[in-house]
Amino acid sequence: MSAPTATGRCVCGAVSYDLQGDLRGILVCHCVECRRYHGTSGAYTSVTREGLTLRDPEGLLRWFPGPQSETGGERGFCSRCGSSLLWREPGSATYSVAAGGLEGATGLRIAQHIWDDHRADWEPVDDVPRIPRGTA
Repeated sequence: MSAPTATGRCVCGAVSYDLQGDLRGILVCHCVECRRYHGTSGAYTSVTREGLTLRDPEGLLRWFPGPQSETGGERGFCSRCGSSLLWREPGSATYSVAAGGLEGATGLRIAQHIWDDHRADWEPVDDVPRIPRGTA
């Protein structure tokens, strides 16, 4: 196997991962669930399901179904430290990976904002494209 494209981990280091292959530019999600889960908007890249190698020797990764998710999505988090790591939707060929867990320089940039009509009034506005709820 070749060197990973990127690596990442949770705060406590119990759950880590390698990402292999092309990564999508960062989507910043302003939906209510992301804001409540992260305390602000969520920022995610994505990788194919085959491109994710998860290391979780203690079995600490937990999946939480999004109670308001229109797609039936689930969030993956470390049950020891609470770090948000992943997002998955049934039938999707990719995992969304929380950008904050990535190690070092990635070269990734924000590509767009989604669910922008849910953006908190205190979040700054920049010149990246903004997509309203459910249209991305």
